[in-house]
Amino acid sequence: MSRDKILTAIRKNKPEAQAPPELPDFRRADVDLEKIFREMVVAMGGKFLQLTEKQPIETLIAEHFPNEINIASAMPGLPGSINLTKIRYPAQLEGVGLAILPAQFGVAENGAVWLTETDCGHRALPFIAQHLVVVLKKENLVQNMHEAYQRIRLDGMGFGAFIAGPSKTADIEQSLVIGAQGARSLTVMLY
Repeated sequence: MSRDKILTAIRKNKPEAQAPPELPDFRRADVDLEKIFREMVVAMGGKFLQLTEKQPIETLIAEHFPNEINIASAMPGLPGSINLTKIRYPAQLEGVGLAILPAQFGVAENGAVWLTETDCGHRALPFIAQHLVVVLKKENLVQNMHEAYQRIRLDGMGFGAFIAGPSKTADIEQSLVIGAQGARSLTVMLY
């Protein structure tokens, strides 16, 4: 049978087009997003801190990371000791001990935060820093990944990533290694 005969037979037997199924709304009513998010951040190996007016971010950074001197901050109004505008190559971020970054939103069901290249200053920063602090507005929490994917905007963005907990890997013998391919710790500060 020739190729044309096969393709003609396939076209004749092609089923009628159908609209894709409606996706259900996976949100649940009466969910305490902050509580679930906090629990999942901790379950993923991260730390959760609540920012208050009495304990601003600068105070918590000094309290939880007292020995860090190589700090890269992409948070508006919170300068670090490393000027990110002068960094041209990712290798120049090698000595970053602490990176402080704003997140666009957080996902309650898995404790993940969404960061873009714009949020990071450099796409390598959240992965090359020894410790990562992510600052997130409470109103930017979503219940699940279905909602998260609806919020992602890729227009003109070169890079974005969900990050949940510190970097980790395990081998077949179940030896867990923290900080294997990225930050050794993740702290989420919610305000």
